[in-house]
Amino acid sequence: MTNALPNARPDAVTGGISRRTAIALGAGAAVGAVAGVTPAAAAPETGLVTAPADRIRRAYERQKAKAGGTWHSHITLVDAAGVPQPVVADDADHVTKGYSVQKLAVATAVMDKIDRGELQLGQKLDLPADIILGGSGIYFLHTVWGDQITIANFLTAMLLLSDNTAVRMCGRVVPALEINEILAAKGFTHTRVEPVANPNRFFLGDTTPREMHDLLWRLATKTLLTPASCDFLLGILRWINGYHDGIRRSMSSAERSRVATKYGADFNTLGASRHEAGVMFGADGAPALVYGLFAEGLGDLDNYGATHPAVEAHAVLGRAMFDVVEHVTTPAITARQTLTPFRAVDGG
Repeated sequence: MTNALPNARPDAVTGGISRRTAIALGAGAAVGAVAGVTPAAAAPETGLVTAPADRIRRAYERQKAKAGGTWHSHITLVDAAGVPQPVVADDADHVTKGYSVQKLAVATAVMDKIDRGELQLGQKLDLPADIILGGSGIYFLHTVWGDQITIANFLTAMLLLSDNTAVRMCGRVVPALEINEILAAKGFTHTRVEPVANPNRFFLGDTTPREMHDLLWRLATKTLLTPASCDFLLGILRWINGYHDGIRRSMSSAERSRVATKYGADFNTLGASRHEAGVMFGADGAPALVYGLFAEGLGDLDNYGATHPAVEAHAVLGRAMFDVVEHVTTPAITARQTLTPFRAVDGG
């Protein structure tokens, strides 16, 4: 299986050949030497001490079976040389509806135009009543509209709170066809938004676990965009006021700040979909693990909370993955996140 290198391009879809049970069995030895992980860090399982990669694979298989549905996932651990090694490659090239995980791709397109000087984070747009969408987010809660808000404002709302109105705001500065052109130029084959009659609006469209993994890896290594733009997006995704029901549920505030994550939830004719994709950073702020978890055909359609079986599975898997990378350092990677402890502020 091809490793997701920083500038790698996604593989083509495999013609429908399922890899749902083809877990990268040969990766255990390669990933057993993950920087900073020692045999002492491994946990007993059925009387045996297992390697870090094996622990994650076993946790994944157990939680997938417990939650049900059809899963398409890609998880890698970064080795001592700074290369992501596959741990789970479960139908990783399956093209699926990304739902709100796709907001990462939309934000990438907006930041690409900022990097090229065609937009500015401080540029302001009006927030008219006729653009407001319900569902997730905050803008529809205002009940009165007409604000002048910056691009930085609605990008933050879109990634931190998954605001749906913010997607329409993005479409006003980067039309749907241009978003797709930018994504294609960055080497993504299947990650696209779905245009509609209004050129400034779109449905969130499709992606694959491998392509979303590639996007996140390049974001974390600061090769997807300029370093400043990568840091801006990662700072939002890592912030502790973001999504906590899944991967980050069973973590302290300090641990949560080391996980940049984006979730997506909806349903279609197959059933409910519950997705989450992100990056975990090691003790030195270097990316240590990347995950893309896409589950569809699930039950409990109207449950968007923490008790949905797939979301509960994400929470267990998140804890298992973080335990593996908690003390990892990777000197070979120069791109880092500053791990500043959260400090509460009491007004004033």
